[in-house]
Amino acid sequence: MIGSQDWRRPMELALEQATIAATHQDVPIGAIVLDQRGRAVSSAGNERELAGDPTAHAEVLAIRRAAETIGSCRLDGHTLVVTLEPCTMCAGALVLARIGRLVFGAYDPKAGAIASLWDVVRDPRLNHRVEVVGGILEERCGDLIRDFFATRRDADA
Repeated sequence: MIGSQDWRRPMELALEQATIAATHQDVPIGAIVLDQRGRAVSSAGNERELAGDPTAHAEVLAIRRAAETIGSCRLDGHTLVVTLEPCTMCAGALVLARIGRLVFGAYDPKAGAIASLWDVVRDPRLNHRVEVVGGILEERCGDLIRDFFATRRDADA
């Protein structure tokens, strides 16, 4: 089990996935699923542009790959580490997969469904709630996304 002070290394791995996503013009978001011992089970970066699939968010892909790896759609006790606060679709996927813990980097004031706009994963009306740790390497995670969009705005100008 990873202690709360040790989330920086897994977030570094998620940032590596985010950087890869940016190379194919996807929004640089990366995710890692860790097992109960803190070992990486799967990883992904956004592949929406690459796959032409609006649901190919890093979180969803990492969850799918983890489920395939462990042979179960239930990821009880697993942790998802992601560079940006998940949207409503990804928050719903966390609940449905029974992820035990979510660790995220930057908050998303425009679409965040964990703390910014909603709190889907801890809604008491649902049959599963996720432990949340936010703000890990927040500045680096946020800078990566801000720089990506600034570059795109400059190119469009």
